[in-house]
Amino acid sequence: EVAGKDKLPPAVRTSLLLILATITLWFFGYNAVTTAFSKFATKMWSSGLEHVANCLLIATAAAIISYLPIGFLASRIGRKKTIIIGLVIATGCFILGAIGAKTFSPMLYVMFAAIGFAQAAVTVNTFPMVWEISRFGNVGKYTGFYYTCSMAAQVVTPIVSGYLLQYVGYNTLFPYAAVFVALAIIPVALTKYGDSKPGAPKDKLEAMAGADD
Repeated sequence: EVAGKDKLPPAVRTSLLLILATITLWFFGYNAVTTAFSKFATKMWSSGLEHVANCLLIATAAAIISYLPIGFLASRIGRKKTIIIGLVIATGCFILGAIGAKTFSPMLYVMFAAIGFAQAAVTVNTFPMVWEISRFGNVGKYTGFYYTCSMAAQVVTPIVSGYLLQYVGYNTLFPYAAVFVALAIIPVALTKYGDSKPGAPKDKLEAMAGADD
């Protein structure tokens, strides 16, 4: 146990850095798609543009609906495994997007619903893992680490992915997201601290407590 102003043990600090790496890589992939999907569809699709907003709305709605089930799942198998499941699902969806999103298909609704579930699985559980590692009296400090990484990724990834879209091609969007989300699996898989099997949430508000927009 770590308390007061003692430094984190090296192994615990390593786990913290791994979790922060996971959330950074996740937002590099996820936010690239949510930011540029409308532009991607405009450039790639000859029809079906009226469905773009629905795809993004479905992803958001699926995430909200999934918060409570994700909380129950984490209480059964642990936060780490739940995060990995979400990352694997998102990676598969982005790979499918690279293959099948060049034209509109109703199957995109299913894909974005799965992406919303994955988003809930990752964000609801990474934040509490950082809290588990935080020392008593320094919760704000570690919360700052989390949001610095997540917000920095959300700021930088539209620039990086936007450059690729403009100068390489719009077909790079989903492969770009798939690579970063797949890479996010590695650090969380190596994490040894911060995982737990939390009690099942009593309601949606409790389940959403760790979610990051």
